Amino acid sequence: MFWFFLSLAIVSEVTGTTCMKLSAGFTRLLPSIAMAIFYCISLTSLTFALKKIDVSVAYAIWSGVGTALIAIIGIFWFREPANIFKILSLALIIFGVIGLNLSGGTH
Repeated sequence: MFWFFLSLAIVSEVTGTTCMKLSAGFTRLLPSIAMAIFYCISLTSLTFALKKIDVSVAYAIWSGVGTALIAIIGIFWFREPANIFKILSLALIIFGVIGLNLSGGTH
């Protein structure tokens, strides 16, 4: 159940960050409201996940997977440029998250 909360925290954070981009600097009301709601869901879910998952592992996974997903969304949805350095950096983030997951992390 705690991994479900961590997954929900990641998806909510990524959705909130996407809404942040869509809000155009708080000039669009609905994406601005959605951003706040998704960040509240994300932080609440992360808090529940931390009841069982070590904070070092949970936060690294939350931020790493979120960063990688946002970069991918930026490339494919917002048409941001992709180059070999960006792709290799994303791969390093993913390998880092896998490494942390393999190290254990629940108590």
